[in-house]
Amino acid sequence: MNGTDDIFKGDILIENDRIQAIGPDLNPVNITKIIDGRGKTIIPGFVQTHIHLCQTVFRGRADDLELLDWLKKRIWPLEAAHDEESLYYSALLGIGELIQSGTTAIVDMETVHHTDFAFQAIASSGIRALSGKVMMDKGEEVPKKLQENTNQSIQESVDLLEKWHNFDNGRIKYAFSPRFVVSCTEPLLKEVAELSASYHVNVHTHASENLGEIQIVEGETGMKNIEYLDHLGLANNRLILAHCVWLNEREKQIIKEKGIHVSHCPGSNLKLASGIAEIPSLLDDDISVSLGADGAPCNNNLDMFNEMRLAALIQKPKHGPTTMDAKTVLKMATIGGAKAIGLGNEIGSIEVGKKADLVILNLNDFHTYPSFDVDPISRIVYSATRADVETSIINGKIVMENRIMKTMDKKIVLAESNHSIKRMTERMATIESF
Repeated sequence: MNGTDDIFKGDILIENDRIQAIGPDLNPVNITKIIDGRGKTIIPGFVQTHIHLCQTVFRGRADDLELLDWLKKRIWPLEAAHDEESLYYSALLGIGELIQSGTTAIVDMETVHHTDFAFQAIASSGIRALSGKVMMDKGEEVPKKLQENTNQSIQESVDLLEKWHNFDNGRIKYAFSPRFVVSCTEPLLKEVAELSASYHVNVHTHASENLGEIQIVEGETGMKNIEYLDHLGLANNRLILAHCVWLNEREKQIIKEKGIHVSHCPGSNLKLASGIAEIPSLLDDDISVSLGADGAPCNNNLDMFNEMRLAALIQKPKHGPTTMDAKTVLKMATIGGAKAIGLGNEIGSIEVGKKADLVILNLNDFHTYPSFDVDPISRIVYSATRADVETSIINGKIVMENRIMKTMDKKIVLAESNHSIKRMTERMATIESF
C-alpha cells in the first residue's frame, strides 16, 4: 500500500516499534525473534475509522430496527446501564475481535460515563486507538443517566484528553466525540470546534446517516448536517464523519473543500436500513474515504474483511462491475484510514521507517486457492476471511500469534462479558427510568 503499490517477496526487519528494513534475504545480526513467514501474506494492519467499543456487549440485543428506534429503544438504555467493569470488558471483547480479524488501529466512540475504563482496556490490549467520551447534552427520549450538563460534558472530555492523549508514545490519541447534531447543543459543538483547534486533536461524530435524523437537524437548524457543522466551525481536516449516506451537492462540496474525512460503514448502513452511501462519487472528487464496522449491535461483527467485501459489492449493481475494485477498497481499509487519523506517514503501508503495524495472513486453504497467477489483492478482498489472520503486530509488539491472544485472557474476557450484560439487564429491569 505504498505510493507505488509495490508487492514484494522478502523479509521485513522490525526494530522496537518501526520497520527498519525490507528486502530479499535480509541477514541482520542480533535478532531476538524470527517469524517464519514463508508462504504467508503480509499486509498493513487494517485501520477502522468508526467503532463503538462500549457497545460490544450489546451484540444481538438491537436487531432489525432503524436508527432512531435502535438508539431510543435499545442502545441508549443499555449505555445508561453500563458500569465501570462492564465498559472495561465490553472494550476488551471488541478489541479481541478486532485484533483477531486483522485490525490494528481504530477510531472509537465511547458512551457518556466511565470512559477512563475503556481507555484502560485500550492501553492494556496494545491496540492503536483514537478514542473519546461521547458528548450528549440534549435530545428527546434520552435516558436520565445519559443526559449531560454542557459544561460538565466539556470538562470531562478535556480531563480525559489531558490524561490519555499521546499515551504510550502516541499509540493512544484523544478525539472529541459529540454523538451527532441531534444530541448536542450549539454551545457544546462550538466549544468542541474551539478545543479541537486549540489542542490540535480530531473530532469524531455521526452525520447524515438516516433520513429521520436529517429531518430533525434541518427542522432545528434550517440547515443540512454538513452545512450546520461548517457554520459552527467544525468543518476541517480534523473532522471524521461516520456514514454520510445522504448528502446533497453542497455538502459534498464542503467535505471536499474543507478536507473532511468520511468513514463508510456499509454493514451498519445496510442492517439499519439507512441506505447506501454514494462512495464512488466521493472518491471521484478525491474525498478522503475510509472504512469502519460501527458497533457490534448494528453489524453484528467488527470484521474488516466483511466491510471490504460489502463496500466493493453494493456499488456494482448501480455503477458497474469495475466500480470499487479490490485495490481501491484495500487502500480504504489501510492507508486511507491512516490518512484520516493524521497518521498517513506513520502507519497504513509497509514501508521503511513506518510503525510496525502488520498482519500475517495464511491464505493456504480451500477458499483462497488456486493461488497461481492470481492478484494477491483480489484474494484478500474477495476471498479471505478473518479466520485467515494468523498473527497481528502493533507498534512492533506481537499482540496475537498463531491465533493466540498475547495481551488478554480470552476465557476471562468472554466470561466477564456475559456477567456484565447479565448485570446490566438486571439493573435495567429494577430501575424504572434511566
